[in-house]
Amino acid sequence: MTVALAFLLAAADFSTEVHPILVARCTSCHNAALKQGGLALEAHADVLRSVKPGDSRASLLIQRVTGEKGPRMPLGSAPLTAKEIETLRSWIDGGAPAPAHDKPAAEPPPLRLESPPLPDTPEPHPVDKLVSAYLRSRKIAKPATVADAIFARRAYLDLWGLLPTPEQMDAFLADRGAGKRERLVAALLSDGEAYAHHWISFWNDHLRNDEGVVYHGERKSITPWLRQALAGNLPYDKFLQALLNPTAKSDPDGFLIGVNWRGDVSASQAPVLQAAQNSAQVFLGVNLKCNSCHDSFISRWKLADAYGLASYFSAAALEIYRCDAATGVKAATRFLYPELGGAAAGMADDAPLEVKRAAVAALFTMKENGRTPRTLVNRVWKVLFGRGIVEPVDDMDAAPWSRELLDWLAADFVSSGYDIHHLLRRIMTSDTYAFAANPEQPSIPYVFRGPHPRRLTAEQFLDNVSAITGEWRPLPQRGPGPVRYARDWQIKASPLGRALGRAIRDQVITERQTQPTTLQALELVNGGTLARILNRGARRMLGKLAPPPRPLFDSGMINSQTSDIDVDVAGAGKLWLKVEDVDSYDPLRTKAGWVGASFDGRPVKGPTQSYTFKGAKEPAAGLAAAIPSTLVLDVPRSARRFRARVGVDESSLASDINPRIRFFVYRAEPDPEELVPAEGEPPVPRASVAPKHLLARVYKHAFGREPSEAERKLLPARLSPDDLEDTLWAIFLSPEFQFIR
Repeated sequence: MTVALAFLLAAADFSTEVHPILVARCTSCHNAALKQGGLALEAHADVLRSVKPGDSRASLLIQRVTGEKGPRMPLGSAPLTAKEIETLRSWIDGGAPAPAHDKPAAEPPPLRLESPPLPDTPEPHPVDKLVSAYLRSRKIAKPATVADAIFARRAYLDLWGLLPTPEQMDAFLADRGAGKRERLVAALLSDGEAYAHHWISFWNDHLRNDEGVVYHGERKSITPWLRQALAGNLPYDKFLQALLNPTAKSDPDGFLIGVNWRGDVSASQAPVLQAAQNSAQVFLGVNLKCNSCHDSFISRWKLADAYGLASYFSAAALEIYRCDAATGVKAATRFLYPELGGAAAGMADDAPLEVKRAAVAALFTMKENGRTPRTLVNRVWKVLFGRGIVEPVDDMDAAPWSRELLDWLAADFVSSGYDIHHLLRRIMTSDTYAFAANPEQPSIPYVFRGPHPRRLTAEQFLDNVSAITGEWRPLPQRGPGPVRYARDWQIKASPLGRALGRAIRDQVITERQTQPTTLQALELVNGGTLARILNRGARRMLGKLAPPPRPLFDSGMINSQTSDIDVDVAGAGKLWLKVEDVDSYDPLRTKAGWVGASFDGRPVKGPTQSYTFKGAKEPAAGLAAAIPSTLVLDVPRSARRFRARVGVDESSLASDINPRIRFFVYRAEPDPEELVPAEGEPPVPRASVAPKHLLARVYKHAFGREPSEAERKLLPARLSPDDLEDTLWAIFLSPEFQFIR
């Protein structure tokens, strides 16, 4: 009863629930500039003037939005909904608390970075010295250290995104030498490709980059550069300089291009303002989104600050727009921290674009700018521990739980030459990284007591389900021919991947939601993606999955071009004509067909449409093909050749359709999950295991341990595909599999 009552009385959060209502419905009149009626509703302190904490009925804010006292607000607009009013009431009745995250530091942290002295403690590792002093000052006992198997599982997932195979786990556990954990971290970091395959998802989120999607307009993928930069451990200052000042042909100019949204958009979403917002948020821990439209209601940043930074990315002088209204004022090209000094911090507005970009790249990465290394250190710490040293991670003005730890790690990172592998190695070889996970909810103010349990990311979950079952998705190829297996990040997100948090990267994503959702439950319990993987995986593991047939014809990706088919069908009883969408912008509006389909010159009977392929002098009849579709044709006994021309009608070549499709012809029913047989080893080689040893191996791979006696009694003695499928489902949905502890 007490728990239930506490839940009911929990106040709404000001930042995430109350403030958005006030911004959307009230601050057009009640802002710092207008302040109608003498009231501003921008900052928490402003709002407190109109409320009585603990008593919403006596609060002027509620009386005015309900119309109980004076005209109902907002005047001339739709009233607040019952849900919005209830949110305001909940916040007020709960005491009108300030935002729940850490309060900003009294003064913004200094830009210059100096390494603090290490405490005189017995621990040999610098991180452990700082954390030990922190814990002792708060009279907190040092957390226990995890066992080797848990450490190995944690390290593999954090660096490769993959669980250790049973063979890898056994080798690590068998090592009795001193320093085995340090050697494991070093070995994992030495494989640049495996590291890149995992950490690219982190950077794809932060840099608004994706794979398996079609970029429209001027937006570009930066994947080739990013993958090479990660695999080669490009120093972080060089990494940023390439992103902010792309001069070489291979540099990632796609980061600054932004998203050119279709239709009318807010002035704050102009590509140069996106460049300012994204670079400040990701690299400096400064959120400029609010103050790209107006002076921020919740931070010290002003509209002029956003436009000042955006000017470095603009060839022309920028006029400042406030709430989409032109002000007539030209923005001064100015860095967020002009105290860094030098000509680059504030330069001529008519300077050439290449000069501006070079200047801002230097400002982000100069050694006097400690904000950049602190921000990356904080983001990496959050990945490894489940919470940053500073929270939220996009507000580096907030107070860290240990300024000394943050500054020491950042200074050490800079001294290493901005070496991200060095930073990871420094943290992961500490005893602090090996602390047992603390399942308690974070306190306010936050006190560090060890790492928090972390859910596998969408990519980690799907990659490890694939690693255990051997059921990997193939990487789509543009041309015809064999394909190869791929990690999840390389392929368009599945419904399950989206439900588990793989981002739609039309904007910068620095934090994914980790709380379970109804959609996740539906996908995990009854979704088609996991069901297909488990069904095929169980049959594959038991040797009962038939190999897929090879196509007689594979067009490769078709856009505006055509492809001619002329294949031998002698002895075939049926033909399967299949059309698949590769990644069209609008496949439902794509008109594609099999023109002139015939057996030895005799037209194939069936529903036809008229098609005009690009370059054709006149239209021609062809078998209609929906996207996707499968036509099954009976092959005449005497037939020797099947011929046709495939392509897309000219009416479907518009940019808002952008067809990308693929045609196949088969002599046997195709495998929809493997239309072209994959060649080569999958990312984790498949193991050949006798059925009687299969479940023990699955347990070792999934959990890093053998099944307990109680679990053995529950496992089926003889495995059918259905039995194995159900067992795999139970394992993959268990918290022991889904969490890094």
